[in-house]
Amino acid sequence: MSETPSNTLQYRFDGPEEAPVLILGPSLGTTWHMWDRQVPELAQQWRIFRYDLPGHGGAPAYPAGSVSDLAERLLATLDGLGVQRFGYAGCAFGGAVGVELALRHPERVASLALIAASPRFGTADEFRQRGVIVRTNGLDPIARTSPDRWFTAGFAAAQPAITEWAVQMVRTTDPGCYIAACEALAAFDVRAELGLIGVPTLVLVGSDDQVTGPAEARTLVAGIPDARLAVVPGASHLVPVEQPAAVTDLLVRHFSTAWQPAYESTTGQTAVPGIPVRAVTSPTPPPQPVAIAEIAPAPVEEPLQVMGRPDPYDAGLKVRREVLGDAHVDRALSQADDFSGDFQEFITRYAWGEIWDRPGLDRRSRSCVTLTALVAGGHLDELAFHTRAALRNGLTPDEIKEVLLMAAVYCGVPAANSAFRVAQRIIREETTPVD
Repeated sequence: MSETPSNTLQYRFDGPEEAPVLILGPSLGTTWHMWDRQVPELAQQWRIFRYDLPGHGGAPAYPAGSVSDLAERLLATLDGLGVQRFGYAGCAFGGAVGVELALRHPERVASLALIAASPRFGTADEFRQRGVIVRTNGLDPIARTSPDRWFTAGFAAAQPAITEWAVQMVRTTDPGCYIAACEALAAFDVRAELGLIGVPTLVLVGSDDQVTGPAEARTLVAGIPDARLAVVPGASHLVPVEQPAAVTDLLVRHFSTAWQPAYESTTGQTAVPGIPVRAVTSPTPPPQPVAIAEIAPAPVEEPLQVMGRPDPYDAGLKVRREVLGDAHVDRALSQADDFSGDFQEFITRYAWGEIWDRPGLDRRSRSCVTLTALVAGGHLDELAFHTRAALRNGLTPDEIKEVLLMAAVYCGVPAANSAFRVAQRIIREETTPVD
């Protein structure tokens, strides 16, 4: 166990001190106890390092703003312990951390296992919607439906104690840290970078996983040069809990046979592994070389300059999607034609790229200003989607109510009356948990 400053993570060790380190990364809403059934076997030959996500399992509630932020906190923790090189196995969110480590710090990762993982977890809209629900209703709705996402129906019915344990894990998580993790997953997308992962990788998935299932696993295997796929039958998303023996066996086989040697820092040559790992029966055959076609890079185009500055269109499109959601923006852009296309480009570049992306106000404040202006102008259609945006930007329903009450004083009661009807409908749609 550990005391945890804001730039590190809560952790624990199991296994012999002299053994190579193997890290087990948790899924969103779980604690390091999700790996309890794997530790006895794995700790026979590895020094097992487990960590909790911020605000999970009693860990201090220091929200991580991105997957890369969490990966850096993990490395800071390991640096403080003198751990430089390690194997890494991560489930779902923990798998995203593993991908980040393999991409940004390949010299640290000896071998990788990605469990119930994906190069992009659903859509950004889905995770931001989950954040709105938690901000409004707390974690109880998410906790109650977690077993449906994590386990097969048969397992949940046969193992009520484990099902209740799963519910309590989520229920006791810090809501702010959970929301921050949802935002981190909303922004996570490494589909274009999978080919840069150079570490031996096991991609493991439950056959019945409805969250990140076999299709996502195959995307990882197709993109990572040295990757193998293992599908565990009769398991859903939290496969290490539902099928512990199968997962343990697969991890032992993978990390015993696919531990990439370190590079010597001064020469760049491969060093002889310092710590041997015991062999297992019927080991996985060594990987065969795969011919990879070399693709010439696309020519780099100079960005359009606007008044001596880079064109703000791309930044504006990114902000517009983050605030309004992919579905809304995709719909608006797909409906654009020769008549309206220039206007869509105009608002993306100037409203979103120039104004919404300015650093002087945070997005919560900009949502307050926007709601008030729309009430004053009587723009009820725009008020509807900006009410959704305000929820995504972190305003609570009570705070939106206060904005509209202020608007009633300064913009007029009739305008506010119409605004309340619109906002009430949107808030009900956005904050009602889906069973």
